[in-house]
Amino acid sequence: MPQYFPPRANALLKWLLIGGGVFLVLMVTGMVFVARTVNNQVGVPVAQPVNFQHSLHAGELGLDCRYCHVTVETAPSAGIPPVETCMGCHSQIRVDSPALAAVQASWDNDVPIQWNRVHNLPDYAYFDHSAHVNNGIGCSSCHGEVDRMDGIWKTEPMTMGWCLECHRAPENEVRPLSEVFNMSYVKPSNQQELGHALVAEFQIDTDKLPQCSVCHR
Repeated sequence: MPQYFPPRANALLKWLLIGGGVFLVLMVTGMVFVARTVNNQVGVPVAQPVNFQHSLHAGELGLDCRYCHVTVETAPSAGIPPVETCMGCHSQIRVDSPALAAVQASWDNDVPIQWNRVHNLPDYAYFDHSAHVNNGIGCSSCHGEVDRMDGIWKTEPMTMGWCLECHRAPENEVRPLSEVFNMSYVKPSNQQELGHALVAEFQIDTDKLPQCSVCHR
């Protein structure tokens, strides 16, 4: 049988396999590094086209989260307010302020403001805001004291391990429904007792929560 490949072809194949394996390891390591660092930076303000101050609106003025994030109780997404929501006030208040030029331009030209994402979960992770707020998980548990933020940034890493801490022991985090939107809520000294009672009241399936299919569908 004739020899179609020279002897050095074996060595070439060997190094291709080794190189491919090294490349695969480096690629997976790089993806994990990016997922756990660049995509999960905590405490780093995210620049926005409009310098919206939660500390002013939700803090000083006391606006409820649901005034802007209208679907937080009924849909997976909390929703980003359309410019109509902004202009409900700013057609009368601080009308000529340079800080609101982008809002006015959006309104005049009927072009939505392109806000930059702060929390960007991967597509393979399913998250439902309504399922959380309707079962006693407060906004500040994930987003921090937003009413004290001049800008906006992540206060928690949102990694799978971080989510599982709550899914494995929801009694440590649940609060009364009346306190879900209270940014200053502090866990009571009897959190464990209260938490177990609320888990039973909300009929939270503690056996199902840690299962993969809850978040990966």
